[in-house]
Amino acid sequence: MSPSPSLPSDHQASLIDGKGFAATLRQQIREEVRALHDEHGVTPGLAVILVGDDPASEVYVRNKAIQTHHAGMRSFMHMLPETTSEAELLALIERLNHDPEIHGILVQLPLPNGLDARRVTNAIQPEKDVDGLGEINAGRLAIGLPSLIPCTPLGCLLLLRDQLGDMRGKHAVVIGASNLVGKPLAQLLLAEGCTVSIAHIHTQDTAALARQGDILVVATGCRELVRGGWIKPGATVIDVGITRVTTETGKTRLVGDVVFDEAVKVAGRITPVPGGVGPMTIACLLKNTLTAARLLVTGKAE
Repeated sequence: MSPSPSLPSDHQASLIDGKGFAATLRQQIREEVRALHDEHGVTPGLAVILVGDDPASEVYVRNKAIQTHHAGMRSFMHMLPETTSEAELLALIERLNHDPEIHGILVQLPLPNGLDARRVTNAIQPEKDVDGLGEINAGRLAIGLPSLIPCTPLGCLLLLRDQLGDMRGKHAVVIGASNLVGKPLAQLLLAEGCTVSIAHIHTQDTAALARQGDILVVATGCRELVRGGWIKPGATVIDVGITRVTTETGKTRLVGDVVFDEAVKVAGRITPVPGGVGPMTIACLLKNTLTAARLLVTGKAE
């Protein structure tokens, strides 16, 4: 697909370095964790619960533990067998809710069959819900009250603020209406003063809507859904998707929800996959854990 005629033929979008931004954010968090300990004698503690033995989830959870330690926080891992009952899982969450050393609790999703993810997520004390997925935090976000924000939308927002500064009046189009990314990010962008449109499975002409976006966020899980022709020339594109595909040579590579080679010729700024939104998610988990600890100790988020 040829680039837009309103752009030079050799136009290339600027890459948004999520990996570098996340590294800077983690260093800042580490310094703030040290300051919190020096001033109040408190070290933030994050409890992560994994039920079952899904290899991908195990790798992800262990990476969270490593990053938690690197940030100067305490990590508490709870690796439970697939046979764990819902009552046993809820009892563990209740103990962690009342443990003063634990400031954040995260239950790795998806859960095995037979466990109600909604009930489990809502069992986490809202002040310790560092994934921001409980209904209390979701409701607070929806009506503009301070809340713990889901990590991936928060990461997207921080990247957009860094790239664009004041976003008031910009048209933000979010493709994907999930509770995990699309809906909370739309709320965050509304709070920034954007005009927000959300495309979903019933949207009749998603491409036409996407072309209106000064900001285009794609979070559908559908690999390479968005083509270059869907993008407004000069728009800022945040690609949340990540899928591993096998190439013709038998090797694998990661791709996003946007056809990058086309989009880079039209967009003004774009997140690559990998190295864009992905690294921000764990960094924002650490940020939320620090926020939760600070609120408990000082009553203030900052």
